Amino acid sequence: MDKKAFFDSVTHMEEQISDLYGQLTSLKDNLQLVLEENNRLAIENTHLREAMAEQQAAKAEQALVSPQGNHPEVDQSAGHDNLMQLYKEGFHICNVHFGSPRINGEDCLFCLGFLNQQNNK
Repeated sequence: MDKKAFFDSVTHMEEQISDLYGQLTSLKDNLQLVLEENNRLAIENTHLREAMAEQQAAKAEQALVSPQGNHPEVDQSAGHDNLMQLYKEGFHICNVHFGSPRINGEDCLFCLGFLNQQNNK
């Protein structure tokens, strides 16, 4: 093998290593994003489970206190209150983004429309 071919071969290997390094960096960045999202979703899941447990405990307590003949109006207002509480805690209650966190606490027109519709009934 002559010197030029050998030098070209080494240069080509160097370019391949550089490309692989770029791919590795990109993969590492994507992995970091996935891990951050996974962590955020785990925290959100924990908060939702806690909220659900609180709601179930309140519902069980209400079932013990209230008489057997539950009135539908009471159940609807309790459900509305639960949705209002979830919205105040920073979660969407609309059918478009239900359960996902509201970014920076910004109001959602769909959620507000739903709450106003429930208030007008």
